Amino acid sequence: MIPNLLVLGGTTEATALCRALSEAAIPGTISFAGRVERPIRQPLPQRIGGFGGVAGLVQYLRRHRITHIIDATHPFAAQMSRNAVEACAEIAVPLIALTRAPWQAQLGDTWTHVPDINGAVAALDRPPTRVMLAVGRMHLDEFAPNPQHFYLLRLIDQPDSALPFGDHVIVQDRGPFTVENDLALMRSHAINLIVSKNAGGTGAAAKITAARALGLPVIMINRPAIPARAEAYSIPEVMNWLSHAGTDLGV
Repeated sequence: MIPNLLVLGGTTEATALCRALSEAAIPGTISFAGRVERPIRQPLPQRIGGFGGVAGLVQYLRRHRITHIIDATHPFAAQMSRNAVEACAEIAVPLIALTRAPWQAQLGDTWTHVPDINGAVAALDRPPTRVMLAVGRMHLDEFAPNPQHFYLLRLIDQPDSALPFGDHVIVQDRGPFTVENDLALMRSHAINLIVSKNAGGTGAAAKITAARALGLPVIMINRPAIPARAEAYSIPEVMNWLSHAGTDLGV
């Protein structure tokens, strides 16, 4: 079988995977949810937007004769990942996730684990402090109950509307980031506390290393639950999976 892949993208790993697939002349399409205004140009054809739930994804897979899905979305894009697992199970399309191992606390880390965004909001119910809020643009409004803090926000795109807290600074930037730059950023804004999703991987790990070096506490948001699926932590693992997943590839 000659494969026709659907890559669910939005991460640096997805971009690197598409480059590897293109170099290997493996046909496919990369799909973005559309949350970033200017996604990085890809070497594969791309589509932008949702599918319309599980039923819409099943319809797309059938219409475009998709043979395999590689879920390379962010570890917190849980709904898309759940839909992919369910859709692939319904019509027997092989699925693997190219994901990141979660970060683990190391010597010198001071982490408070919370289960979700609501837990992070509750953990900020405290006297005013200076917070680096690293949760992404889509969740900022949820922190409205705690306007007493200064918030340092590093975002790819500007927020769509006014933010629900007054004292804040927005830094527009796109990872991967360096420890040296994050140390300088935290020092220049006198940050006392980090709020972060446990995204894992290396592209966003600099802030965690910098927090450790500065002795800053971290409110760490645990990953959402996703149904069991095949997972890989590197592109060679994905390519090996493809060569053993009913394709005619010799990769």
